[in-house]
Formats: sequence, C-alpha cells, structure tokens
Amino acid sequence: MKRISPYLPLLFALACCVPLASAQSQFDLNVGFGAIHDSANSTQVNQGLNTCTGASDPNGPCVSTSSLSGFTLGFGGDLMLKKKFGVGAEVGIEPGKQTYIPNLTSVAAANGYNSFTIQSRMTLYDVNGIFQPVSTKKFQIKLMGGVGGANLKFYDHASSSSVLGNQNLSQYAQSTNHFNVHAGVGVDVFVTDHIFLRPEFDIHYVPNLNQQYSSNIVLQGMMWLGYSWGDR
Repeated sequence: MKRISPYLPLLFALACCVPLASAQSQFDLNVGFGAIHDSANSTQVNQGLNTCTGASDPNGPCVSTSSLSGFTLGFGGDLMLKKKFGVGAEVGIEPGKQTYIPNLTSVAAANGYNSFTIQSRMTLYDVNGIFQPVSTKKFQIKLMGGVGGANLKFYDHASSSSVLGNQNLSQYAQSTNHFNVHAGVGVDVFVTDHIFLRPEFDIHYVPNLNQQYSSNIVLQGMMWLGYSWGDR
C-alpha cells in the first residue's frame, strides 16, 4: 500500500470525476500490466559505487550495472469532456525489485555477507492531454501527451548463512527523482458496452536518467482493462 499511497490523491481526483460523465462526456477508470525498458549504462562502477577507472581501479573489481527491464502495474483514468478532447492520468509501478548492481564482492566480504547487491524499483506517473481522432461504439484511438515524474528507488540487498540458517536482508538506501515527459498511443476495444481492453505504447523522456541507464528514453508497453461511464 505504501508504494501507491503518494499517488492516491491523483487517482481520487479522477474518481471524483465520475459524476461528470453525462451525455456529453465520458469517464474511464482502468488498471493494467506491462513492462518498461531502458538499456544498461556502459560505464562500470567499482566497489565504492563510483565510476570505474579501469582494470587497475584500487576499489575493484568493477562491475556493470543492469538494464531497466521489469514488469509494471498500472492505474489510471481519462475524462473526455468533448468527443475528441480530454484529460487523463496514469501511474506505472514496478511491484518487484530489480537487480541494479550485482556482485559487490568486496562490500559483502567486509560485512560478512555471502553476497551484496543493489536493487532498484521504478515508478512513472504523468498527467496528459488526450486527442481522440477516432471514436465508435466498438473502438477508440487515443493519442496522449503530458508531463509528470519518475521516481527510482534503490535498496541494499545482502544474503548470509550461519548455524541459524540462511538470511536475506533488504533495506531502502536512497532514491532519485526526475522530470518525465510522456507521449503515448492506445486503442480502446470494447468487449461490452462499458468494459474495454486497451493495448498502449508509451515513450517517456526522463532528463538525467542517463546517469543510471544508457539513455533518457524509457519505453513502456501496457495492456489496460477499463470501465467506461457516459456516452461514446
């Protein structure tokens, strides 16, 4: 619950729009799942988590960071005040932690662990304007663009073993926040008068994310299940 609580006011505001859905408007709420991706940074880091200076780095051995590639859960909603124009908001959360820096062997040895890694979890959120060039009773095409933020959290993860058994330890380390510019396209396919499926493709431009990954571009693919009120 703590993972989505910062974004609940945004979703609550969308839910309050339900009474506005009338003969002249349409309101949708949806949940979904998908994946996000950004390639790994080519720069290695040493055991002190600083940029590696090469094979002779005194804080070696140096290791490569991992790519951003994980399963995401999504929550969102749209309010179409006109036939072709509306507003919406989306939140995409990685429910599981991903390995970001593996094999910190020196850190593990210094602290008596069998292994020590850094894990990560990404959250993307945005508020969008929506243009709907095609709208029928069976399907709708939505073009979205807007701004929001990206929150990348990091966790220390260690494992150890003793006469007491095996242990896995994980604790929050720090986080970094970035601006997020979003563009996306989705197609609502209505399976009933109110329930729809929406395959969606999104591009997120996240300035300075290339400090952690290879680029500032995060690609996202989602499949949404939604319920629609109002007139199409």
